[in-house]
Amino acid sequence: MVFALVGLVVLALLGAVHRYLWRRFVGDTTAPGSPLRRAGTVAAFVLPLLSIGAMTSGRVGAPFWLQQVLAWPGFLWLACLLYLTLALLVGEVVRPVLLRVLARRDGATPGGRAGTVPEPATAGPAGESGTGTGTPADIPDGTRPRTEELVPSHSAGASARSEAAGRTATEPATESVAEPATEPERDQETEPAAGPLATAATAPATTLAPGPSRRLFVSRVVGGAAAAAGLATVGYGAYGVLRGPSVRRITVPLAKLPRAAHGFRIAVVSDIHIGPILGRAHTRRIVDTINATSPDLVAVVGDLVDGSVADLGSAAEPLSALRARHGSFFVTGNHEYFSGAGQWVDHVRELGLHPLENARVEIEGFDLAGVNDIAGETEGQGPDFGRALGDRDRGRAAVLLAHQPVVIHDAVEHGVDLQLSGHTHGGQLWPGNLLAELANPTVAGLERYGDTQLFVSRGAGAWGPPVRVGAPSDITVVELASRQA
Repeated sequence: MVFALVGLVVLALLGAVHRYLWRRFVGDTTAPGSPLRRAGTVAAFVLPLLSIGAMTSGRVGAPFWLQQVLAWPGFLWLACLLYLTLALLVGEVVRPVLLRVLARRDGATPGGRAGTVPEPATAGPAGESGTGTGTPADIPDGTRPRTEELVPSHSAGASARSEAAGRTATEPATESVAEPATEPERDQETEPAAGPLATAATAPATTLAPGPSRRLFVSRVVGGAAAAAGLATVGYGAYGVLRGPSVRRITVPLAKLPRAAHGFRIAVVSDIHIGPILGRAHTRRIVDTINATSPDLVAVVGDLVDGSVADLGSAAEPLSALRARHGSFFVTGNHEYFSGAGQWVDHVRELGLHPLENARVEIEGFDLAGVNDIAGETEGQGPDFGRALGDRDRGRAAVLLAHQPVVIHDAVEHGVDLQLSGHTHGGQLWPGNLLAELANPTVAGLERYGDTQLFVSRGAGAWGPPVRVGAPSDITVVELASRQA
């Protein structure tokens, strides 16, 4: 029931966000019935369906080729959706400012109407106060001749018709460059002239600014800038993932580490995420990068794969080429339990890696322990710290491999000196790091918890969208330092 409600909420949110993107990128910038609007509307329906298919195809057992077909466009669109939305939200702040600037430049109010040209008052001869009718003010009201008395009756009609025709002839020219007038302006423009000189003395009609055209221009500028920024961000983030991880180096002093083990180097790699998008070539790049560092030991700390051995076994084969003086070790992550953890543990053993399933081995100068991921608890294969660390000599330094950083408190309780973890991806897609901080004690890097130090790798791959923004992928060479050296 809970999962159904969560699913409905997610679908409703996706629908609302896609509606917003359609409005800003399509509805506000294209003409009704145009080919661009039709194409944008089709994309607004097809792209979210591809994303849903990419997220669910593996879980429902779809053929691997179909997972690959859906994964690239579906997952990439999720990254585009995030950054296009963020760019448009920034555009909402810019939009009214840009409208105001353009309105001021055009001499119009922010609402889109140009300022009116002041109408000069029609005045009588010099020394007479103008009444707006052209009639001298010093003629008494009682002696002013009326128009009807000065113009014969048959000429009055013709004069009126001529005046009306004059007005009609001038109005179309005004309307061809103006927006429809508001009600007060309409009344003013159609108000009968008060005298025969009024038409000639009245100023030109009000000129209105092209409000709709300005709004269309701003919508296209903001939409185009948002599209460029969002797509460029996704493109750069995808390039970083496909290029492969970089190498980081840190030194970690351990109080119990003997002088003989000073300078021992562990290549830490996590979250490789071999799957429908990142395949054999991705694995080969990672293996070559690790081997180039000449480590003493390789630690693969979970989330190696996103799929079954049948689909991805060949993509993981380059792992057999890992070279380290003390070997390569592996612990499970939560994604292994989505993909058949038992099969993968057997497969990596065949490739020459040493799985540590709640187990410990003695290395030169320290103990190396590994625990299963907490996702294995659903299968009765969760972490067992007592089994991995309970009967060891606490006078020796201990290094623990555990996929998720949240088990750090168990590590502190069992006297671990250094825990090596992954899982967080460093947030992978900014501002995802803010969410990751809510669920993990450390998102990336080295931090101390009591007498235990925790190092969290950002990972070498990517889950979902093959994109990283603000959290580049890495392989970290951890050099252990003895305080006795």
